[in-house]
Amino acid sequence: MSNEIQHHPLFASIKELIEQSKQQIAVSVNATMTALYWQIGSTIKNEVLKNSRAEYGQLIVHTLSTQLEKDYEKGWSEKQLRHCVQFATVFEDEQIVSALRRQLSWTHLKALIFIEAPLKREFYIEMRKLEKRSVPLITRTHSVIAL
Repeated sequence: MSNEIQHHPLFASIKELIEQSKQQIAVSVNATMTALYWQIGSTIKNEVLKNSRAEYGQLIVHTLSTQLEKDYEKGWSEKQLRHCVQFATVFEDEQIVSALRRQLSWTHLKALIFIEAPLKREFYIEMRKLEKRSVPLITRTHSVIAL
């Protein structure tokens, strides 16, 4: 009986609904986390690092990271916080971030924030949207073009 239900159109239809919902949830979670990373980076950049000495800023980011990891465990290393700041520095306009976070994963955006030339960055954003390029492919292509 269970083998018969796997081939029934009702089963296939319900399975497709479940898979679509799972995909929508993943996109929604990624978009929410990406917005959070931008907000954290923007807050650190504007409230902590603006007009302060580099050593002071590093100390604050280190202390913030230590406390966040104590409260939330993994995911809030100094490196992650610096990625958040870099993200907010490269993409200063929250409206642009709002559009990008629905189209690109945090992993893609994180790879793009280290491309210094804005035109190259825009090129990779468009390539990712059109061709669904993977992060390793973007990184390899950027290395070849940079030569």
